[in-house]
Amino acid sequence: MIPQDPYILLSFLNMKLRDGDLSLEELCGDLGEEREVIAAKLAAIGYVYSEAQNAFVPEDTL
Repeated sequence: MIPQDPYILLSFLNMKLRDGDLSLEELCGDLGEEREVIAAKLAAIGYVYSEAQNAFVPEDTL
């Protein structure tokens, strides 16, 4: 189960991406979540996934 609060979710996902050395697709598979659902939750608070950084970053930094 992933955190429901979008800011806690952001921190949780970025930590998992960094520490687990996983791609977003691998992480979503491990968590049993769909990438689109996660991306929509974080887009609602202004964050998008950056493949180059392998992290969710503020939308205005891309």
